[in-house]
Amino acid sequence: TAAAPRPWRLFGAMCLLRPPRITQPLEKEEEEIAALMGQIELEKSHYSDHEIRKLEEEEQLRRRKESMYDDDEAPGKTVIMAQDLEDKWEQKLLQFEAAPRITDADKSNNRTSLDRKLDSNLMLLVKQKIGNQELWLLPQVEWQPGETLRSTAERAMAMFLGDHIQAKILGNAPYGIYKYKFPRAIRTEDNVGAKVFFFKAFLQSSDLSQAELKENYLWVAKDELGDYLKSEYLKKVNRFLLD
Repeated sequence: TAAAPRPWRLFGAMCLLRPPRITQPLEKEEEEIAALMGQIELEKSHYSDHEIRKLEEEEQLRRRKESMYDDDEAPGKTVIMAQDLEDKWEQKLLQFEAAPRITDADKSNNRTSLDRKLDSNLMLLVKQKIGNQELWLLPQVEWQPGETLRSTAERAMAMFLGDHIQAKILGNAPYGIYKYKFPRAIRTEDNVGAKVFFFKAFLQSSDLSQAELKENYLWVAKDELGDYLKSEYLKKVNRFLLD
């Protein structure tokens, strides 16, 4: 017998996130607490092997100056003191230059780049044609018989990024659902509207050189979603999206 008609068309969508690469800057209160905890840890800590070695060497030098103490070191043997090591490390530290937190992609506001907003999550949006409109959405495709909703969402991700994408999908159950009715002109008893089931995944590699991005796409932060998503759709996405 033929399957009963479904009044709602089902879609699987993937919320693909690029996790932060660096920590967010500390607030003033956080810096003060971090400094306090560091001071407490320092006061309660024991000497490290290096610090013990340095103290022993300082004691040897003091005794040598006071009484011409001889530690019977072999003639011509090169001795590297703890202080010498610290001086060497200090020189290396002076040559170190931290990478900038603000990248070229941040400066140009290039929202197709993953190399921006390094301390925030970025979400993939793609432009898809829904009816007569082109809308920014999470990658989505319609469910096919025999599929699980998760496999539908995986297919949506592969459709827009290719099969080479490295991503970790979180769980088998959807994180959210968005339901809408079709316009009255095309709505029927057997075709009322659509239900979109959202799944979540984390991008494991920022190297998308093998990806096959075929559509218009953007990588945007949570506070930028309002520039692209419709309000009702955005409300459903914000329910399961963390900063």
